[in-house]
Amino acid sequence: MANGFVLNMKVIIANWKMNVGVRESVALARGTLLALRGRRTLPEVIICPSFIALSEVHKVVARSSVKLGAQNLFWEDHGAYTGEISGRMLTELGVSHVIIGHSERREYLGETDEMIRNKVAQALENQLDVILCVGETAVERKSGAQRERVRTQLVHVLDGVHLKSHDRLMIAYEPVWAIGTGEIPEVAEILAMNEFIRSILSDVLPNMNANKIRVLYGGSVEGNNAYSFLREQTIDGLLVGGASVKLNQLKEIIDAASEVLDAQQTKV
Repeated sequence: MANGFVLNMKVIIANWKMNVGVRESVALARGTLLALRGRRTLPEVIICPSFIALSEVHKVVARSSVKLGAQNLFWEDHGAYTGEISGRMLTELGVSHVIIGHSERREYLGETDEMIRNKVAQALENQLDVILCVGETAVERKSGAQRERVRTQLVHVLDGVHLKSHDRLMIAYEPVWAIGTGEIPEVAEILAMNEFIRSILSDVLPNMNANKIRVLYGGSVEGNNAYSFLREQTIDGLLVGGASVKLNQLKEIIDAASEVLDAQQTKV
């Protein structure tokens, strides 16, 4: 389970996808720790290597502030499910967070809202903090259906979910058309979507503690644009894909988050 939530904390999640093996993951994890040294304020950093690297990366980050996340899990705790990983197995490896519902899994592996809903339940049952991805395709955006698509995803996945006092939920708004393309929405569009997401969450999770839920942005995030997102108060952090396996890029993103946090402390 992750440490207690800190108000105004910015979150940086590094999703390494299927880009690096065990040795490279260990080196990236060590480099991430070095990038955090000597800073007055730090964002919450969560790194998500592939399943095969989780154990070795945990050895690197176990005594640090960096959290370990998984890129997926199965919706059952045990059983005859060849090739799958349960929440119980993840917690045994020191995992505290899990990405669920990424558009790549929806597109390439046929994950449905019902499957994702079951995965969220499994994660929460094992006290894993959930990073739930939502977002629209280019076709849905062009037709003006982006809000309806995001609303449908949130309602289908979260309706009936009961968050306990120790549960934490992050919603990562990742427009499918922006992932890995270099195209990004205007910041004003992201802010409007974040506000919309929060309004849906208020309806779906009426008893939620707003301080337990973070709304993040993801999609072609790089070092040169991270600050433009992070400086916005209602963007609680970033889910970073391809740029997160380039240590110089990840360092720039962490720099941007620290700069924003420093400025917040100065205002206080």
